[in-house]
Amino acid sequence: MSTSRIELRFGGTGGQGLLLSAKLLADALALEGCHVAQSQTYEPTSRGGFCNADLVVARGEVDYPLPIEFDHLVLLDKIAIRPSWPKLKAGALVVSDVRLCPELPDGCRFKRYPLPLSRTAIELGSERVTNIVALGVLIELSGICKHKSVEQVVRASSPRGFLDLNMDALAAGTALAKAPAVAAAAS
Repeated sequence: MSTSRIELRFGGTGGQGLLLSAKLLADALALEGCHVAQSQTYEPTSRGGFCNADLVVARGEVDYPLPIEFDHLVLLDKIAIRPSWPKLKAGALVVSDVRLCPELPDGCRFKRYPLPLSRTAIELGSERVTNIVALGVLIELSGICKHKSVEQVVRASSPRGFLDLNMDALAAGTALAKAPAVAAAAS
């Protein structure tokens, strides 16, 4: 992490594991000595309503715990676009699931990465790990923390029956971010 304050959001719908992804990333960042404030918003429905998990990350104390402008945005459902898009910082990294967010608003001031996140998770055996695929993509593209830290946290937090699937999803996200088409889109 090179800057003193980074703000990011995992946005989508309830039941997609957004809060878990944010917690895993927060724990990995804390392992590396960062200070992290986490907040979330969700509609009263437990599944299907708008949900987001925000992180504010700093090397020193977090002076204000809520995000003002996102440096990074992960979109797992189109329902999260409208409340998230106006808070993007110029040059922000936007990772979206191409199947569930087929169209993003116009504008070229962001680095866009529409990727097959949920399709990759389905190919691994469960759409439930789309959030972990997205986490792997975010870590690789943003460099916000070390892969080793995230792997350690995922290993420690995964139920025994999901450990292999979660580790495969994290690796698949990293590989997806390294794909030649993604590299070409960045240039």
